Amino acid sequence: MSQQAGYLFVHFTGENTPEGEQIYFAISEDGLHWSDCTEKEQPVLRTELGEKGARDPFIVRDVHGNGYYLIATDLRIATGKGWTDSVINGSRSILIWKSEDLINWNEPRLVEVGIPEAGCVWAPEVVYDRKREDYFIFFASNVKEKGEDEAKQRIYFTRTKDFEHFSETKKYIERDNHVIDTTIIEHEGLYYRYSKNETSKHIDIDVADDLEAAEFKPIESETLAQLFGVEGPEIYPLPEEGKWCLIVDRFMEGKGYLPLVTENLASGEFRILTDDEFDMGSNRKRHGGVLKLTGEEYKRLKEYYHK
Repeated sequence: MSQQAGYLFVHFTGENTPEGEQIYFAISEDGLHWSDCTEKEQPVLRTELGEKGARDPFIVRDVHGNGYYLIATDLRIATGKGWTDSVINGSRSILIWKSEDLINWNEPRLVEVGIPEAGCVWAPEVVYDRKREDYFIFFASNVKEKGEDEAKQRIYFTRTKDFEHFSETKKYIERDNHVIDTTIIEHEGLYYRYSKNETSKHIDIDVADDLEAAEFKPIESETLAQLFGVEGPEIYPLPEEGKWCLIVDRFMEGKGYLPLVTENLASGEFRILTDDEFDMGSNRKRHGGVLKLTGEEYKRLKEYYHK
């Protein structure tokens, strides 16, 4: 694999425009300054399946070098369905695309992963489980369990080796209140989870050495505890060794993504970047995923979209 030299950000742009709930790409050399691959209202990938929209996309590289998988929420609010109905009677499927070169993509597939009681399947993401040698796919579902007066958003998971065959879906994260928008990064055998706290509207962190550990250890973060009205966390390594960037969507203020940088994932210490230290591009970026690229991959995308 050639030297890492860039990033791909897959995302959607919102429900307020006809094409906002489709898939858009942006690229970056440093992970902080982004260049959109297409103009506004010109998505890279579209779907007419299911709910006819794709939100919260996430992209992962096949560990065996057989291409890339992009998954997304099967949801389109712009149809007028409304949030309440989408939570209670939403799609239990995720959208899956595959590509061998990041340029040409197969037609999307709908795969049902939600349990029968689920009202929706939202914000699916993937992390590779090195111990079990498979992909761990996790997502939020609104479920009313036996004995409960009201349904609650919890995180569920399924496993796959090929994105064709999936294990039985099981409950993964249970909190006192709703929990959605979780992302996971593995570093030196530890899995760090970043989840939106639906009560306080900030990001919580916990860590364990196994994805299915009975208990994850909370990591306190003074910075994140004071950062309210954010969701859609994503974290990825920056080019400078030993630094990571956490981005959070300031949905309450409508300001888009804000980057924070840490030099120690276990510390919970982050520095919020100032406006002159980053550029998210011209398209507003809603909940998405970031893929670290090789030099060859970055060059290919740049030459194709910025001719």
